[in-house]
Amino acid sequence: MRKKVILLGASGNIGLQTIDIIKQQSDRFEIIGVSVGRDVENLLVTENEFLKKQVKYICTGRRRDDLAELYPDCQFFYGSEGLIDLTSKPADLVINALQGFVGLLPTLNAIRHKVSVALANKETLVACGEIVMGEARRYGVDIIPIDSEHSAIRQCLLGYRHEEINNLIITASGGSFRNLKREELGDVTLEMALNHPNWSMGKKITIDSATMMNKGFEVIEAHWLFDVDYDHIKTVLHPESIVHSMVEFRDHAILRQMGVSDMRMPIQFALNYPERNVNTSESLDLIKVGALHFAELSLERYPLLALAYRTGKQGGILPAVMNGANERAVKLFLNREISFLDIEKLIFATVEKAQNISNPTVDDIIESDRWAQEYVQHLTEGKE
Repeated sequence: MRKKVILLGASGNIGLQTIDIIKQQSDRFEIIGVSVGRDVENLLVTENEFLKKQVKYICTGRRRDDLAELYPDCQFFYGSEGLIDLTSKPADLVINALQGFVGLLPTLNAIRHKVSVALANKETLVACGEIVMGEARRYGVDIIPIDSEHSAIRQCLLGYRHEEINNLIITASGGSFRNLKREELGDVTLEMALNHPNWSMGKKITIDSATMMNKGFEVIEAHWLFDVDYDHIKTVLHPESIVHSMVEFRDHAILRQMGVSDMRMPIQFALNYPERNVNTSESLDLIKVGALHFAELSLERYPLLALAYRTGKQGGILPAVMNGANERAVKLFLNREISFLDIEKLIFATVEKAQNISNPTVDDIIESDRWAQEYVQHLTEGKE
């Protein structure tokens, strides 16, 4: 029996690479549903012949009668409510490659329908990790990380007990400005920020990598995914992006997962978990690599990483506020409305303004995201 997959965010980098993998492993998987926000034509028209053979359900941002004609046998859903309808359909795996806070409710809905989730949407665990992982335990659902760092940690932990863990060690490339001092960041441009040295990623995550907010998010995600205290989650600068993360065990032995900078590897691992299957990614040539380097990841150089540790430890709604503020600030930067360093200024100001709520509900989390994004916008417009 082929595994039935629902793919959210099908036209993004992770989504398109997932489709390529499933094409190559069509004997093991079939995509029964997709959601597409932007680049609708790029996916649903270009991949028409492949998707028409498999897809039964399609969710788009708005109604598109032309697509209904192109896919006459499919049921269509629309907008955020459509994502809930889509993830309510019977499936074996939901791959959440959505970008932004919109990924939270579809994740929760899939879990409550007892469907395992392969998760590439950081916001789900950053904003609502305690509730999401609690629901996953309640419904007996597996959350399989797609991020290369968390996939690496999961692979290193296979066969080991939780009490054997000493530290999780998350590696970071350093992003587009890893060779610049803080005083050199004032004049960096959008084009410079989008020029990641190692990975080909979407615009938002590339900016998050440059500010190191992305690494802060990964620390919070790791806390919830692996139930490890923040004081035992370390970050280290690793410019080559060959070691994707490491685990130090209580006997001080360190296991690391290595590979080329290719997201198809963690995607395929998540799809086939707990098995491994043949991958068309390039094999890692250690002789060609020659040497690996590691250095301290300074919390003074990257204050948003320090903020993520702080809000993660404080808990409540603060991680959701930080995430919402970052989402709006990065959008403003991508629209050339603010400078690069304004991103962190706006995030810090928003978190400091927020009044924390202990043990928040999902509705509290949603409201916190809305408030944070609105507050950042008001700060930018000089209304606060």
